[in-house]
Amino acid sequence: MAERKLLDIKEILKFGSVGILNTIIGTAVMFFAYNILHCGYWVSSALNYIVGSIFSFWANKHFTFKSSQKSVGEIVRFIINITICYMLAYGIAEPLVRKLGENLKLNLPRNILEQIAMLFGMCFFVVFNFFGQKLFVFKKQ
Repeated sequence: MAERKLLDIKEILKFGSVGILNTIIGTAVMFFAYNILHCGYWVSSALNYIVGSIFSFWANKHFTFKSSQKSVGEIVRFIINITICYMLAYGIAEPLVRKLGENLKLNLPRNILEQIAMLFGMCFFVVFNFFGQKLFVFKKQ
């Protein structure tokens, strides 16, 4: 059995394609929830991932990582991965952007800083999620 490369360009491109679709939908949901429904930072950003997770699971399972497992374990690992990546990415992004704003003396309103933090969180999430899905959720047995 051939050893899988940690960074496989085909997997990265496929993961990116799935991510583009998720990003378009999820970002629209997140900023709609934040700006129109007036949900807070955590609720709005969480809605982003709740909406995209079902599609992401199916597309990455079959298209990106070509997993043929039929187990509840994959679903459980996917939920664990998404949750950890989300908490880590957005937990880092919000204080990081707040501190950057203070250090750069930007003096931006809180809602603008939180939306910038959401964008940073999305970027962190993509990186964490790729490795989580590759190495944990859809790992080859």
